[in-house]
Amino acid sequence: MDFGELIIECFSTLTINKMRTGLAILGIVIGIGSVIALISLGQASQKMVENQIQSLGSNLLTVQPGGQSNGAVRGAQGGGTTLTLDDAKAIQSSPTITTVKTISPEYSKRAQVIVGRNNTNTQIYGVYPAYAEIRKITLSSGVFISTRDVEGMSKVAVVGPQVVTDLFGEGANPVGKMIRIGVQSLKIIGVTTAKGGSGFNNQDDIIYVPLSTAQKQLFGASNLSSISIEAKSQEVMTQTQNDVGYLLLARHKFSDPTQADFSIMSQTDILNTASSVTGTFTTLLSGIAGISLLVGGIGIMNIMLVTVTERTREIGLRKALGAKQKVVILQFLFEAIILTFTGGIIGMILGILISFVLSSTMNLPFTISWPAILLAMGVSGIIGVLFGWYPAQKASKLQPIEALRYE
Repeated sequence: MDFGELIIECFSTLTINKMRTGLAILGIVIGIGSVIALISLGQASQKMVENQIQSLGSNLLTVQPGGQSNGAVRGAQGGGTTLTLDDAKAIQSSPTITTVKTISPEYSKRAQVIVGRNNTNTQIYGVYPAYAEIRKITLSSGVFISTRDVEGMSKVAVVGPQVVTDLFGEGANPVGKMIRIGVQSLKIIGVTTAKGGSGFNNQDDIIYVPLSTAQKQLFGASNLSSISIEAKSQEVMTQTQNDVGYLLLARHKFSDPTQADFSIMSQTDILNTASSVTGTFTTLLSGIAGISLLVGGIGIMNIMLVTVTERTREIGLRKALGAKQKVVILQFLFEAIILTFTGGIIGMILGILISFVLSSTMNLPFTISWPAILLAMGVSGIIGVLFGWYPAQKASKLQPIEALRYE
């Protein structure tokens, strides 16, 4: 019997009991579909996080109070009020720091914002005009905060589209209207373009006000929450990080960088951290899906063992008519491989469909992981060989006389 006839015989045998064949395939379908869907969703989540981080600005460094580990400068845990406006001005005017393009001091705090009977709790950012350039903020209407607004401590605000929806309703034009933060009333002068996001990372759920207004009129603070720095190019990011770090060490009177009361993070640092977290999560989900794939393989082995038992007389007849042990092994092995590959193809299609539906529902970028698909299909073939080998060996070792006597 050649391979063509053997494969045809395998398909004929599998279609005799369609229910049993379908149940055997189902385990592989679920396993492969789960692996592809979960890996694709994990990569889509990672891509969304990367897009959000990159949308915050290019060649960006962020100086924050406190002592987290941050590449060039490594600090111990410190206070949250150690950065001041003088620090930002010193960085900007320092003759030794020549790689900084733009700098923006910032103060941020969550607060309740009220308009009539509507209110929302959102993040308030006190900023300089340079913030819009550094963070790539664009406006759908109105204007951004100006130098005059900062110098004059103007009671003006630029709001995100989510804030507009929460306070004024969908599609409203709030420019020129008033909002209240604490006891202060501010006039809306602009609305930012939607960037997307969710939870505390929602770039659309933010209100921007002049830094002086935030510090002196809204929150009574003299410190900064952070300092955003845009380097002139990607190539000088490390140099800028080092120069700024050593300047602040000198200003804050620290000789040991490990004791610094500030930290400097680059986009690369943030991106690597986020990628590590999402990558670990994706691996965990893939491992869980892999267990279902293993269970599917065990199910196929069980089905094949039952098939061997049911076809004992058939096997005895084949061997009595001259079928070699190799032919019997190949037939049962091919049947297991056909089951796993069929389940793999159906599972691949199902996994891609599930990824597409969930990505659309969760507003994630649709991503197809071809390495995951190839890996899953390869694993399904290996499972077919591994879990089909034992039943095939058992069938091939049956003695013809004993098999023919089997009831």
